[in-house]
Amino acid sequence: MPIRAVLWDIDDTIFDYSGADRTGMRKHLEHEGFPEGYTTLEQALDAWKAITDVQWARFAAGELDFQGQRRERVRAFLGRPLSEAEADEWFGRHATHYEAAWALFPDAVPALDRLAGDYRHAVLSNSSIHNQDRKLRALGVRDRFEAVVCAVEIGVAKPEAAAFHTACEALSLDPHEVAYVGNEPDIDAGGAVAAGLTGIWLDREGLGGRPELVRIAGLEELPGLLAGNTRFGAPDTFR
Repeated sequence: MPIRAVLWDIDDTIFDYSGADRTGMRKHLEHEGFPEGYTTLEQALDAWKAITDVQWARFAAGELDFQGQRRERVRAFLGRPLSEAEADEWFGRHATHYEAAWALFPDAVPALDRLAGDYRHAVLSNSSIHNQDRKLRALGVRDRFEAVVCAVEIGVAKPEAAAFHTACEALSLDPHEVAYVGNEPDIDAGGAVAAGLTGIWLDREGLGGRPELVRIAGLEELPGLLAGNTRFGAPDTFR
């Protein structure tokens, strides 16, 4: 049976999360000053990204709630204990700069336009509906998606099969009728394949490898891939 819908990741797939987060933190630190222990801005920015990855993984594993991972990011970055209110206030000041830098990747809207007439569209994110619905509206693309399904509300996160299946249920489609597109090879593409969907790894950084996965380097490749799909039986031929 052919693919009938595309299920999308948001952050670092259609939305340049990493770019906005780095730009926002750069502006934030220009106002706040460097925390102790960092000697250059680039060192501090790299540390913030590494800390974010660690704390987000804890959130995805159920060790922290959404607000908790934000607070732990701030505490680890500043290297000192903070109350919940203090951590929230610091993160909130950063968020102002981060949100000012929000932008879609240049290939996102053209790909959505080209796919609009042939496929249904929805979102599956490991974030919260409050965060992601507001983000999609601010970026002007919320109306492109029939549903926005988020881990915080459904209680299960990618790469668990239940997360993908919940999103498919929101579309009233079977997993084999849905393609999932995301920037993480294991959490997104690998998880989708294990759940019975067609997983597509968006490898924007050109990391390569992973011949078992269907891989594209940019969203401009997606319409042609989907149009010629035979359930993507030879993944490595596409890159």
